[in-house]
Amino acid sequence: MGWMADETGLGKTPANYVPLTPLSHLRRAAHVFADHTAVVYGAHRVTYAQYHDRCTRLASAMAAMGVAPGDVVATLIPNLPAQAEAHFGVPACGAVLNTINMRLDVDTVAYIFDHGEAKVVLVDTQFLPLAEAAIAAMDGPAPQIVEVPDAAAGFPASGKYPEYEDVLARADPVFDWIMPEDEWESLSLNYTSGTTGRPKGVVAHHRGSYLMTMGTVVSWRMVLHPVFMAIVPLFHCNGWNHTWMMPLIGGTLVCCRDITASAIYNAIADEGVTHFGGAPIVLNMIVNADAVDRRDFAHTVEVFTAGAPPAPATLAKIEALGFNVTQVYGLTETYGHVTECLWKREWDSVEDKAAIKARQGVAFPMMEDITVMDADMTQVHMDATTQGEIMIRGNSVMKGYLKNPEATADAFAGGYFHSGDIAVQHPDGYIQIADRAKDIIISGGENISSVEVEGVLMAHPDVNLAAVVAKPDDKWGEVPCAFVELKPGTQPSEADLIAFSRETLAGFKAPKQVVFQELPKTSTGKIQKFELRKLAKTL
Repeated sequence: MGWMADETGLGKTPANYVPLTPLSHLRRAAHVFADHTAVVYGAHRVTYAQYHDRCTRLASAMAAMGVAPGDVVATLIPNLPAQAEAHFGVPACGAVLNTINMRLDVDTVAYIFDHGEAKVVLVDTQFLPLAEAAIAAMDGPAPQIVEVPDAAAGFPASGKYPEYEDVLARADPVFDWIMPEDEWESLSLNYTSGTTGRPKGVVAHHRGSYLMTMGTVVSWRMVLHPVFMAIVPLFHCNGWNHTWMMPLIGGTLVCCRDITASAIYNAIADEGVTHFGGAPIVLNMIVNADAVDRRDFAHTVEVFTAGAPPAPATLAKIEALGFNVTQVYGLTETYGHVTECLWKREWDSVEDKAAIKARQGVAFPMMEDITVMDADMTQVHMDATTQGEIMIRGNSVMKGYLKNPEATADAFAGGYFHSGDIAVQHPDGYIQIADRAKDIIISGGENISSVEVEGVLMAHPDVNLAAVVAKPDDKWGEVPCAFVELKPGTQPSEADLIAFSRETLAGFKAPKQVVFQELPKTSTGKIQKFELRKLAKTL
């Protein structure tokens, strides 16, 4: 058409263009759903008007502590109300939210503090020792600590730091939210699992998260006032953006400190939970729950699961209990789920439904294109056999890696995000992962780098070579299994090496089994991990 804004007056104005941000959802909900229950955790029950007030006070408090727009505020908190409030309160003062995995080791948390340059860190009392040790190990300026006690769970305040509730009480309740002037502004900073050394800082933007919330409502077939249980850790892709989504539809967020079968069943029966996301380990927990932990409920609970595909037997059992499971797929770099195994009616009569449900599926509606390509970035044959790499394009892809332009350029080469995951495509276009290019082990929803574990084992004075692969596990989905060649004349035990690795690694990363043998190698000396994977399945 050739229309130009300066010639026709068809330009952007405050009346017709507002930067997209999930902050808008809570600002609206504070009025539209003012008296509806927003957040539940034990005796803590707040309405949307109260939720908005608490997030406003947090934003005010952060600004008063010297946090400026663009600064980073970190958290070390389980899925509790303060963690949910940080998702709105931190960006409402213009800052960037960095939710940190509390299961990480001290050295990695110190690196994240340094690399992200956090100005403040909100810390649950249980994890104060981790935060303090990490700060002591930092090279740069330390973040200020605000303590978030949870006395009801056995973690009363230490008295050493300003307490979260006191900080909110003293804050300005009429603080003016600092909304993004540009929807490309950074909203959150999440760190990968460090697949090749140090973790990378994934920077997400307001636009992508806003569209993520919209797309998820469509794909999950949500209506007003769902009751959502926060099981996916909010340090994992910000809980797949679900906390930002709840105010959009006046949902109730049910928080949970410790994820157990009884906690899940009680929340469904007592609070009427209708939706939650979780790794396959959560499904196993529900299926294998003791009779004393189970509760009856009359409605169907919708579940998103991601990570290692759940076992067909688990899917069959859990659906008989009243849960409808949808397999989704995504990465930290895509804010969480970006593909779904969208169910087709013609599959209702298929005998092996679980095999179909294990597929990663097709793109969510907010994504532009997700497909499988070969090394030349050419579409693979959709024959369910030809392998390639999952390539992703769309608005819910990260801005890039913080302070790492080379890795960012590599990840975006050719105009797509390179997932590093190897997959096939079925004739209908549905994607199914065949392998993981980076040898990632997914244990209980946590990503573990085999390279990192191998590096620790190789530091043992008696170890000559080490290779770590995933071993199938009924509880965790996968666990690290180490194959080790020892130096001549040495005899460390399996327990010795596991204990040694736990001195450096977070507990979930340490190998659960160590096998002593000569490692299979190619003629050039490369370890043949595919042979070890086969062997691990028989152990």
